[in-house]
Amino acid sequence: MLDLRLLRAETDRVRHELARRGGVDDLDRVLDLDRRARELRTRVEEVRAERGRISKEIGVAKREGRDADAEQAAARALGDALAADEDALRVAEQERDTVLLGLPNLAEPAAPEGGEDDAVTVRVVGQMPSFSFPPRDHLEIGELIGGIDTEQAAKISGARFAYLMGPLVRLQIALVGYAVDLLEAQGFTPVVPPVLVREEAMFGTGFFPTDRASIYALADDDLYLVGTSEVPLAGLGYDRILESESLPMRYAGISTCFRREAGAAGRDTRGIFRVHQFDKIEMFTFTDAENSAAEHLRILGVQEEILQGLGLHYRVQDIAIGDLGASAARKYDCEAWMPGQGRFREVTSCSNCTDYQARRLNCRTRTDQGTQFVHTLNGTAVAIGRTLIAILETHQQEDGTVRVPEVLTRYGAPELISLA
Repeated sequence: MLDLRLLRAETDRVRHELARRGGVDDLDRVLDLDRRARELRTRVEEVRAERGRISKEIGVAKREGRDADAEQAAARALGDALAADEDALRVAEQERDTVLLGLPNLAEPAAPEGGEDDAVTVRVVGQMPSFSFPPRDHLEIGELIGGIDTEQAAKISGARFAYLMGPLVRLQIALVGYAVDLLEAQGFTPVVPPVLVREEAMFGTGFFPTDRASIYALADDDLYLVGTSEVPLAGLGYDRILESESLPMRYAGISTCFRREAGAAGRDTRGIFRVHQFDKIEMFTFTDAENSAAEHLRILGVQEEILQGLGLHYRVQDIAIGDLGASAARKYDCEAWMPGQGRFREVTSCSNCTDYQARRLNCRTRTDQGTQFVHTLNGTAVAIGRTLIAILETHQQEDGTVRVPEVLTRYGAPELISLA
């Protein structure tokens, strides 16, 4: 969440930055509630001090054998007033903090203006694949090689689920091995995190309240299925002070993820591009404020190294402010060319969340100036399903087989995926 002190001290700048993200309606409400809370806190402290003074007078009167009925009556009245003011203070602070949680992070000044269609292309990498035949899409290829079954999955799980089978399972295992080795070499510690988390973890990472509709909730428990291992990885810093010499702390979460895809009805229903359950390797970094911008580019570089190793044609997009998630100050997407669709599609993203998540998580580090909130960053290393799509469609052969990138054959994938 945003720093209340910043909102008070630099209101005009914050208003301008929030306007870049499409609205400032809640800012004035936060400030009004904050003023009310501070007034109440001042009054509470004054009443506490006055009650303390009278209590001392009562004590003196009793020791001297004097009547203290008037002082005791005044103390009772002050106690009643104090209780009412303390209740009002709690309500005001809770309401203020609830509205504050809904304010998005401030975008970096260099982030592009605009909305979903206004991303800026940073670079295009690799050669666009060409074919002497009409390229198939991934589902057609998957059915030819016996690797994807969406029809049977729909019978037992509903729409947007799939069985991955046979050669695609081997390909997934190889893809995970390749990515994990590369990430470890870059200083990321592999983690298999819990995928059920409490509500505090969702609020801590900024997915609540804005993205609640996309999250699966357990009916009988206060637990939620994560849509990305960013959530439990961020939880490694929950209510902790990290030693400055340990920063940056880099993790690579390997997990199954779950998303309801609320609002995506009718989009990408074919195949496994947009499904409710998918596997992903996610990078996450805790670092200090001075190094977060460089770390963001470092994560992007790891993503590109993986895509280049797989022989994929892709472009890097600098995402416009209006399309940023609530926590992100800056975000880059890598979009791979999907020959079966004839267009670029997102396969990875990486975001710098500055200190927005750390404030919610109460994750700090010690510095010469005292404790400060860390910066958090996240980035997809491999979204398994979408990466498999790009591999299948890019490296398909005319007869329906698939030539597998060499980096994956080193991890047990076949050189050629044959027809079923």
